[in-house]
Amino acid sequence: EVQLVESGGGRVQAGGSLRLSCAASGFTFDDYAIGWFRQAPGKEREGISCISSGDGSTYYADSVKGRFTISSDNAKNTVYLQMNSLKPEDTAIYYCWAFGYWGQGTQVTVSS
Repeated sequence: EVQLVESGGGRVQAGGSLRLSCAASGFTFDDYAIGWFRQAPGKEREGISCISSGDGSTYYADSVKGRFTISSDNAKNTVYLQMNSLKPEDTAIYYCWAFGYWGQGTQVTVSS
């Protein structure tokens, strides 16, 4: 069974940085696409970044492009989301997704 466990969330001031981790298990970590999503209060869940193991291609939503970086460590079965220059509007619960499964989410709060 696929399991995804996010960590690394917290509270930071605007302009600060956080690195989220998504530890994955239950599938071969050399053939995957893993995405990061977020859901702010009162808003729909939105996809913000994705990485594919096949060619290492990445995707970023316009709202995070240039500030967030997705990466993976196949030896640790972990995908990371480095978030820099955080803004109050980045406040949300962040989830990772793979093969139709969701993690439990990690809260990110950015204060102004």
